[in-house]
Amino acid sequence: MASLALTLKERLKAERQAAIEAFQADGQPERLLVRLRQNVDAALTQAWQAFGMPSSAALVAVGGYGRGELFPHSDVDVLVLLAAAPDRALQAKLEELVQLFWDIGLEIGHSIRTVDECLTESAGDITVQTSLLEARRVAGNRVLFQFLQDRFRAAMNPQAFFQAKTLEMRQRHAKYEDTPYSLEPNCKESPGGLRDLQVILWVAKAAGLGDSWRKLAERGLLTPTEARQLLQKERAFKDIRIRLHIQTGRREDRLVFDVQTPIAESFGFATTETRRASEYLMQRYYWAAKAVTQLNT
Repeated sequence: MASLALTLKERLKAERQAAIEAFQADGQPERLLVRLRQNVDAALTQAWQAFGMPSSAALVAVGGYGRGELFPHSDVDVLVLLAAAPDRALQAKLEELVQLFWDIGLEIGHSIRTVDECLTESAGDITVQTSLLEARRVAGNRVLFQFLQDRFRAAMNPQAFFQAKTLEMRQRHAKYEDTPYSLEPNCKESPGGLRDLQVILWVAKAAGLGDSWRKLAERGLLTPTEARQLLQKERAFKDIRIRLHIQTGRREDRLVFDVQTPIAESFGFATTETRRASEYLMQRYYWAAKAVTQLNT
C-alpha cells in the first residue's frame, strides 16, 4: 500500500494547488470548497476500494466535510459505518485504512461505529449529533447509510436540539467576550462569524425546514432579500477563511494583526494616505459580523 499512499498523496497535493490557483484567478469560494471536497472524495473512495472493505460497510463524511465543503487546511472527518461490531481481522484492516488516510496527507478525524452506536453517541453528545446531521455517504453500502439516516431522523428532537445549540452558542460567545468587534476576530467561532450562520441552518435542518437559505425563503421563513443577504455574509466569511488558510499554510481562522494586511491585499485593498488596507478588510468583516449578530439576538 506504500505506492498507493504515495500516488494518492502526490495527486491530492497537485489537485489542491490547482484548485487554489483557480480560486486566486476567479475568486469563487464555493467552487474551491466543492473542488477540494471532490478531490478528497475520490482519494478516499480509491483507498476504500483498494482495501477491499466489506460490502456491508460504508464510508461516511461527517461535519463540514459531510456538508460538502473543505477549506484548504480543514480536518477531514469520517465515520466508518458497520453493520455489526468488527472482528479482529476487520479491526486490523480498519486500522490500516485509517493510517493510509493519514499517510496521504489528510488531517483525519475518524470514528468506527455501528448504527446503534451512532445513535447512542448522538443522544449523549450534541457535537456528535451535529456532525451526523450533515452525514454524507462517500463509498460503500447505500442501504446501511440510509438506515442510519432514517433512524437518526426518527430519534431527532428538534426542540431539544435547538436548546442545546443555543446554549452552546452562548457559551462560545462568552469565550469570545460576546462581541463581534474583537481586534483579532476568529472568522469561524467569534460572535457573528461563520459558526453562527451554521447554527441557524443546523437548527432548521433538524426541524425539517430546509438546509439552505433558499429553502428557508421558499418556506416563507425568510424573505428573498434576507436569504440573499445571508448568503452574501456567508460567502464573505468563507472567502476570508479560505484566504487565511492559504496565507498561513495551516488551519488558521483568526484574523490576527500579522495577516490582516496580506489578506486585505489579496482582496485588492490598498493602503492610502488616510487608511491602511487592513482597515478596509476589517470594516468589511465587522459589517458582516454585526448583521449576523443582530439576526441571532
